[in-house]
Amino acid sequence: MTERVTIVGGGLAGCEAAWQLARRGVGVDLHEMRPVKSTPVHQTDRLAELVCSNSLRGNALDQAAGLLKEEMRRMDSLIVRIADAVRVPAGSALAVDRALFAERVSEAVAGRPEVRLHRGEVTRLPEDEVAIVATGPLTSEALAAEVSAFVGDSHLYFYDAVSPVVEADSLDFAKTFKASRYGKGGDDYVNCPLGEAEYRAFHGALIRAECAALHAFEHEFFFEGCLPVEVIASRGEQTLLFGPMKPVGLVDPRTGARPFAVVQLRQDDLAASHYSMVGFQTQLKWGEQKRVFRMIPGLEGAEFVRYGMIHRNTYVNAPSSLEPTFETRRRPGLFFAGQMSGVEGYVESAASGLLAGVGAAFRARGRPPLAFPEDTALGALGRYVARSDPRNYQPTNIAFGLLPDLDHRIRDKARKRLALSARALESLERFRAALPEAGTALRPLPALQARGS
Repeated sequence: MTERVTIVGGGLAGCEAAWQLARRGVGVDLHEMRPVKSTPVHQTDRLAELVCSNSLRGNALDQAAGLLKEEMRRMDSLIVRIADAVRVPAGSALAVDRALFAERVSEAVAGRPEVRLHRGEVTRLPEDEVAIVATGPLTSEALAAEVSAFVGDSHLYFYDAVSPVVEADSLDFAKTFKASRYGKGGDDYVNCPLGEAEYRAFHGALIRAECAALHAFEHEFFFEGCLPVEVIASRGEQTLLFGPMKPVGLVDPRTGARPFAVVQLRQDDLAASHYSMVGFQTQLKWGEQKRVFRMIPGLEGAEFVRYGMIHRNTYVNAPSSLEPTFETRRRPGLFFAGQMSGVEGYVESAASGLLAGVGAAFRARGRPPLAFPEDTALGALGRYVARSDPRNYQPTNIAFGLLPDLDHRIRDKARKRLALSARALESLERFRAALPEAGTALRPLPALQARGS
């Protein structure tokens, strides 16, 4: 058995898988098609480029995403480690400078002696004994056809939408205020308050604005966790007030009252020169975005660094194809990871890469992969992917509801979540101690070098 693994795709999942393998002394051939062939949403040739939000969501242990990240830290996750190093202010969430994040991940992966990076499109499933396909939601047509034929099912498609990013210098901060909801995390968000008349005018313009044309696919639907703002608005005049424009937990210091509606902006880079519009994923035409979003107080003169856009996400019907280790049932040694595997979100994609990377290391040494305990967030994610009903499977973010319930009742939700997290981390530590590698030293993590401004 050769101790070398082929990985197709240099996104979050592919890079995390490569890192986990390299840490265990397994050689990696990592294939990334950019810049030889790009996609509609990528702008650079860097590995792990974030094309949607710059947020990896909540960081606290009473949040499922926070638990998942903490488990990944304990498994020496590259993605979470670098995210921690290049974080930008975002309240209790973990948000990053997206350019610096991709740069650091690229350097770390390419700098491993165990990793060989290949630039160019892969059009067929790897025939190597052990391989990981982590090509993401925009898998090239040729490889997508190969994957579709392999799993024996048509792919399912949904559209994923990206929020606009604006120049900080173009904003009128006199019309905004800084605060996080309920005062959690400091003054990390720029809030653009709207009165009732302003909101109704904005809502009317939004639902009448012209959208970009979509391509026709066999199955077309939006992932509910990432709906375009105009789709939310189309469901009723009040729906935005319970979604991306909800004012709860915010008080305008100039009036001492809660605004009727709020648009939040989140810092997008360390220099605070760019801000992203939180929850404002959109498929509006670019000219319409400028016209409609400039109706928001403080954004009247906004210059757009990046317009919102919409793109296809492709994933396999995981319960009919994958094990909890993200290994395919049909071909042991072949793994899927990332959004292609049927998970949703940056952290979940990286987590699936971690699971596939650890599993592939076992396979490369002639052993079957071990599934993580189901009472951990990592294990629960694998169980959801493999054990859900394949007839109506949809991608999901990590949630406490995916973990088995406690053996005792706790009425308070926050305390219950903390108890679930404590149990998960204890279970993970027992699992780690029992791994075959527990008695050997993993290849060390190199220090991240400080950068000057």
